Amino acid sequence: MSSATPDVTEFRIAVPDADLEDLRSRLHRTRWPEAECVDDWSQGIPLAYTRELAEYWADEYDWRAREAALNRFDHFTTEIDGLDIHFIHQRSSAPDAFPLVITHGWPGSIVEFHKVIEPLTERGYHVVCPSLPGYGFSGKPTRTGWGVERIAAAWDTLMRRLGYHRYGAQGGDWGSAVTTALGRNADGCVAIHLNMPMGAPPKGHTEFSAEELAAIERLDYYRKWDNAYAKQQSTRPQTLGYGLTDSPVGQLAWIVEKFWSWTDCDGHPENVLHRDELLDNVMLYWVTASAASSARLYWESFRSFTAGEPVKVPTGVASFPKEILRSPRSWCESAYNITHWTTMPRGGHFAAFEQPELFVDDVVTFFDSVR
Repeated sequence: MSSATPDVTEFRIAVPDADLEDLRSRLHRTRWPEAECVDDWSQGIPLAYTRELAEYWADEYDWRAREAALNRFDHFTTEIDGLDIHFIHQRSSAPDAFPLVITHGWPGSIVEFHKVIEPLTERGYHVVCPSLPGYGFSGKPTRTGWGVERIAAAWDTLMRRLGYHRYGAQGGDWGSAVTTALGRNADGCVAIHLNMPMGAPPKGHTEFSAEELAAIERLDYYRKWDNAYAKQQSTRPQTLGYGLTDSPVGQLAWIVEKFWSWTDCDGHPENVLHRDELLDNVMLYWVTASAASSARLYWESFRSFTAGEPVKVPTGVASFPKEILRSPRSWCESAYNITHWTTMPRGGHFAAFEQPELFVDDVVTFFDSVR
């Protein structure tokens, strides 16, 4: 059944041949830097692997096949608050299906969810999967103001426009922030599920458990070695955008390095994700020239990522061991009404992408208890 109405338009991914030819030409003409001075990824994504991946992208990767696979889902666009929002709306055949909006972050996209959308519909959920403003096939804001709170309000409008006045929300990364805002402010959102909850030690806390010390150590590592991207994107996204929009290898390197760092991959991203999947995600940034527009979300909202009143609706959490920042439950309980918490045996930041079975099972277990 189509979701198309006068306010909702059917959409199909169809990248022009000329854009694909331009991509191959740029890849073949890449001006390469010298190799790193170390034998690991500590200076960034290694030259040898980057060249190998770029050559595969240019000469073997089949975008048309990957495009067709993404088009098996039902895609739509709708204008909200003056901006076109792209989204997947996959309905379940279950008569009592429960609606669920799932939100990606950076450097992710709707591609993150390609292995969980169908299992969720089979288990009784209508799935709505939007592209964040400035990401993928959604419109690019031309004025400031499209931060987390405004996106959450747009998602509530979207769900109501689709006829869902009672729904759940799920997210990680920026999706976690948007989902938290939905749980805090949207009357129609009755419960939320997160795979990256944000928490902090209680004020005056001076004695820490082993779990808390590990979280502090991870936060210290992130601040010293892993968050330069966030500083750049939250301060000068426009400057960054010129290089990444002009160079496909630059865009690839900027994104794939994070999949090395943030997945549970034992030292190499292709240990957990196929290179076609990595490139599918990069393609959604490249073909839409969204390097700068996606980075602007950091400029809009990064300094207020954890701000706001506590979430009162029931909250489920899937805590994956290789998450960027893995806040212990005790740090999160003041910010969320946690009624479900699962400590996962494996997986990292891109939970639905890396561990789809674990992700689906936990999401269904939680929402089945509150739907």
